[in-house]
Amino acid sequence: MPVSLPAGLPHPDPDALAHSERVAELLRARMAAAGGWLPFDAWMELALYAPGLGYYAAGGVKLSGRGAGGPPAGDFATAPELTPLFGRTLARQAAQVMQACGARNVLEFGAGTGALADAALDAWDDMGVPVRYAILEVSADLRERQQARLARHGDRVRWLDRLPEAFEGCVLANEVLDAMPPRLFRWDDGGRLLERGVRQAGEGFGWEDRPAPGDLARAVAGRMPPLPGYASEINLRAEAWVRALGGWLARGAALLVDYGFPRREYYHPQRAGGTLMCHLRHHAHADPFVLPGLQDITAHVDFTAMADAALDGGLDVLGYASQARFLMNAGLPELLAALPSDAPARARALAPVQTLLSEAEMGELFKVLAVGRGLDAALEGFSRGDRRGAL
Repeated sequence: MPVSLPAGLPHPDPDALAHSERVAELLRARMAAAGGWLPFDAWMELALYAPGLGYYAAGGVKLSGRGAGGPPAGDFATAPELTPLFGRTLARQAAQVMQACGARNVLEFGAGTGALADAALDAWDDMGVPVRYAILEVSADLRERQQARLARHGDRVRWLDRLPEAFEGCVLANEVLDAMPPRLFRWDDGGRLLERGVRQAGEGFGWEDRPAPGDLARAVAGRMPPLPGYASEINLRAEAWVRALGGWLARGAALLVDYGFPRREYYHPQRAGGTLMCHLRHHAHADPFVLPGLQDITAHVDFTAMADAALDGGLDVLGYASQARFLMNAGLPELLAALPSDAPARARALAPVQTLLSEAEMGELFKVLAVGRGLDAALEGFSRGDRRGAL
């Protein structure tokens, strides 16, 4: 049957449409088994991660850089795909963490195309720092791409199937927290808290809100007062993930890079529609029910909640800064000084850096939160502009 898309979204090819219909069939079956309704986080979990079908579990190009000549592939571009200078700068901060804890280990979660690992390993080679690099990746498709890209680094890189029991070194997680399914809530006009869920609407899907269960009601009540008509998210899964870091990060630090806000900004009364966002072929929109299995679905990060979760897990909060400030502190200016002096080549190299640093693009919206244990040295990435006081 014809697919109706929001204005401006590209129309997928027949094979992609057929795949999306298989994902929709699975979602409908799971909803029927659950009585015709799923809370949004359960629906999003299936749409993104259902084995062999979900957005991150099936094939297809998801991430890309911004190459010249024609439209970019994939659905969105992350900082490591824009320029290797991002990975090289994070490598400098990671090297300080490893030196401080006396362990040459790095563990990356959700390594995407392998671009961050590739650039960081090259940087450590240039610095003369031997590193053992591990990746924990839930997407079989992305894991294959990583293995192909990183083959040149040999057996220094390995892939894990489960969390380590204990780890010393530096943990990297770039745009990982935003992809963890949040629970959605809304207050009705009478001030009653509802949990947002999904029901079948014709051949597609639609919203249906139900009274919030006690655990959700208690979690939301601890963060903001009732605001009739207000809708937002709370990511208890991401908080549990950060809290669990305290169970296996024996010594070292985790650098968590993502887009989001401290709590007072996240739940600002003017942010009345929440932060849920979808990405399809470099088009951003707010309808999660479009083409399930073909588009990414994310929500911004409440960094206050992540810092609180780290403290609950027995970790220290080591720093919190905008991405622009962190990169400048961590050594990006030195890397820029080493760029080619040839004007056209230098301009090409600088263009994506402006995206990383600009307040109008990634520089302010993206933040870096560092949490860890057993480190005495202050991290260089937060030497200026540390905003822990704002959390």
